[in-house]
Amino acid sequence: MKKLVLTGAAGSLGSRLREPLARMCEELVSTDQVEALEGLAENERYVKADLADLGAMVDLLEGADMVVHFGAIPDEAPFEELLGPNFIGAYTVWEAAHRNGVRRVIYASSIHAVGMYPKTEFIGTDVPHRPDTFYGLSKCFAENLGRMYWEKRGLEAVCLRILSASDVGNARAVGSWLSYGDLIHLVERSVDTPITGFTVVYGVSNNDRAPVDNTKASFLGYRPRDNAEPYAEEMFAKGGVLDPKDPMHMCQGGPFASVNLGESGVAFIKAMNKGK
Repeated sequence: MKKLVLTGAAGSLGSRLREPLARMCEELVSTDQVEALEGLAENERYVKADLADLGAMVDLLEGADMVVHFGAIPDEAPFEELLGPNFIGAYTVWEAAHRNGVRRVIYASSIHAVGMYPKTEFIGTDVPHRPDTFYGLSKCFAENLGRMYWEKRGLEAVCLRILSASDVGNARAVGSWLSYGDLIHLVERSVDTPITGFTVVYGVSNNDRAPVDNTKASFLGYRPRDNAEPYAEEMFAKGGVLDPKDPMHMCQGGPFASVNLGESGVAFIKAMNKGK
C-alpha cells in the first residue's frame, strides 16, 4: 500500500504496531498527542494531532489507503472526559476517512462493548451490545458508526474487540489473553484481506478457555497461535475461590463490569493486584 495512518501510535498497543505496519506500506504516518516518537522507521513520519479536531484528521488521512485507529483514552472515566477522544474522535476519523476516499478503518474496539455478558455464555460477534462502562459505550458507538458508514457510504471497517492484550496475570486472562504476536497477526489480516465490508472480530489468542466465538469472522484468516493454558494452574491458584455472583468474576468485562460508572477500571486492577 502507498500510505497507512496509525492513531494512538504512542500507546502500549499502538507502539507495537508501528514496525509491522511500516513493512506493509510505502509510507506510515503515526499520530498521537506526545511531542515526538523515538525510533521512526525509514518510511515513517510522526504528526502530533488531536483526534477531536476534524480538520487535523482530514489533513492527516489525505492520500491514505487505510487507517488503523487505536487512539483513545484506554480506560473508564467520566463521560465528559471520554467524549472528545473516544466519541468525537471516532466520528472525526470515520468522517475524515470518507472525505479522503480511504478504503478501510481498522478500529481498536473492546470486549467492554459486550462486557456485561456472563463468561459462561459463548458469545459470537453478532450478539447485541451490552457495555459495562462509559468506555464500553464508546466502543459500541464507534462500532455502530462503522456499520453506518459502511452501509451508507461504502467505507469498510474491521472492529477488533480486544480482550486482554497484556501479560497473563490473573484467572480471567487464562481465557481472555491476547498475545502481542497474535495482536500483530490480527491487525495484519485486517489490513491485507481483500474485502471485509463491516466486520467484528474478537482479539483473543488461541486459548482453550476463550469465552468468545470468531467463526463468523474466519474469512479474515486470523489464526492465533498462542495459548494461555500453560498459565492456568498458577493463575487459578493465585486467584483463590472466586465469587460467581461478583460481576468482576462472572462477566466478560472482568473488573470493568464491577467498577462504578466513571471510575477507572485500570486503577481498580492495579489496586487489586497490589493487595495480593
